[in-house]
Amino acid sequence: MPSPATCPILTVTPAHRYLTRFHPRRVPHVFTDVLIIGGGIAGMRAALAIPQPLQSIVISKDALALSNSAWAQGGIAGVLDPIDDFSNHVADTLAAGKGLCHNSIVEMVVHEAPTRIHELINWGAIFDTENGELSLAREGGHSHRRVAHALGDATGKEVMRALIASARSLDNADFWEQTFVIDLLTWEGACRGALVWNKHHGKTLVWAKQTILATGGAGQVYRETTNPPIATADGHAVAFRAGAELRDMEFMQFHPTVLYIAGSSRHLISEAVRGEGAYLRDCRGERFMADYSPQGELAPRDVVSQAIVAQMEKTRHPCVYLDLTHLDGTFVRERFPHIGKVCSDFGIDIARDLVPVRPGAHYMVGGATIDPDGRTTVPGLWAAGEVTSSGLHGANRLASNSLLEGLVFGLHTGMNAALLAADMPDTLTAPPLVSERPKHPHEDEELNLVDLRNSLGSEMWRDVGIRRDEQGLESAGKQVDFWDKYVGPREFATPQGWELQNMLLVSKLMIAAARERKESRGTHLRTDYPDLDPAQAHHIAIRSDKQS
Repeated sequence: MPSPATCPILTVTPAHRYLTRFHPRRVPHVFTDVLIIGGGIAGMRAALAIPQPLQSIVISKDALALSNSAWAQGGIAGVLDPIDDFSNHVADTLAAGKGLCHNSIVEMVVHEAPTRIHELINWGAIFDTENGELSLAREGGHSHRRVAHALGDATGKEVMRALIASARSLDNADFWEQTFVIDLLTWEGACRGALVWNKHHGKTLVWAKQTILATGGAGQVYRETTNPPIATADGHAVAFRAGAELRDMEFMQFHPTVLYIAGSSRHLISEAVRGEGAYLRDCRGERFMADYSPQGELAPRDVVSQAIVAQMEKTRHPCVYLDLTHLDGTFVRERFPHIGKVCSDFGIDIARDLVPVRPGAHYMVGGATIDPDGRTTVPGLWAAGEVTSSGLHGANRLASNSLLEGLVFGLHTGMNAALLAADMPDTLTAPPLVSERPKHPHEDEELNLVDLRNSLGSEMWRDVGIRRDEQGLESAGKQVDFWDKYVGPREFATPQGWELQNMLLVSKLMIAAARERKESRGTHLRTDYPDLDPAQAHHIAIRSDKQS
């Protein structure tokens, strides 16, 4: 089967090429061989692939240990059991992707999976074992047990512990934590580094021979999300403003089971809970998934999320319930210690009580278009992980393929960026790049950024969420455009303002793509176009109409 074509290509106008003004004579400069933006699994794996004597700088928006990758619960998928086969993992990934996966990318990633997982073990990651062998879980959409996990249900935490420790031992890498990337720097059509900010040094121009973008996702665009506060679509936005093509922006994956306690923050309840046999019940106590899929609770995430929303509507109840009470209580508590602890804080015993859940925004399937090596459409700019559209996930990501993608493309981008950087002269000079513009007439007027951000999240959840239609998408587009008209042109001085500008821009891209795709496919459900249309088995790309 050939890879899906890209058609059509949309254009959207960002408010400005650069969010802030800067002049090279007024901002400090730093030079490096490879700049890595993002401290999650993709960024750390890229750093580990940069050989001596090349130097790298890794930029992390928060502390390294607080990346989105560290929040991952389920595990890393790979063919590690003799009764499994690469063809099975490939087939499951393609089935979940609903016709938009690139077969060659899926084959490449799936075949690399065992090697990448064993690399983690060699770097000190301690995965759960059973009788001396890796303990493998099964999750929704998988035909076999193939998900390696750690600390029961805190795989990301353990994997990132090992990766960060290994990366920190490198002599050729510097780590800038709690540093915000305002924009990528482009000159003569190529990426030359980034403008960054932190509260101790203010702005800094970081010039690099090659730049790797590994900033993660965009879950904070939505009111209901499993993502940490840092997931504000910054990477998607800076790539777009720099001229990179973005693709598949209509596909946001909603995780079916997020702990629902009114008034509390949302907590992910891993796919592995259903993989170990938990049932989904509605408020009347009835199991309902068989009405929506022959795979029942183990259907892919898009199917389960949409089924839960339909059942909530049918029963007029704000959530459904996970039922583990029929499973061995000791096993449940040992297998899911983190989830058990979170639930116990609300007086819920996961082995004895029903757990209230509902869907939440979880994983941004769309992002910067990359090739198998991790190249974006902008020379000098590479990308890996959730900020990309690699062709692996198609219209819906298969559970536990995300950490795997970060490892594979983190390695590829690190190796390939290093090869190019090694061939470039060491005498880097800063181009005469200046960002100047008139002051916005209302720039000194105070905005309630928290209220705007909350309003954006509510609007996106309501009209660009699990269910969509033209009327809601049109309404969302008008509202987001209205906000962006008076927020986008302003110049802010702190991340709170830049994050809002990034989220507004990326929301516009998501709405534009969702309006263009007039069918239902994967995570994109159009109630006014409820069927999958074979004629639309193609990507939708978006580019800026501003020159970079």
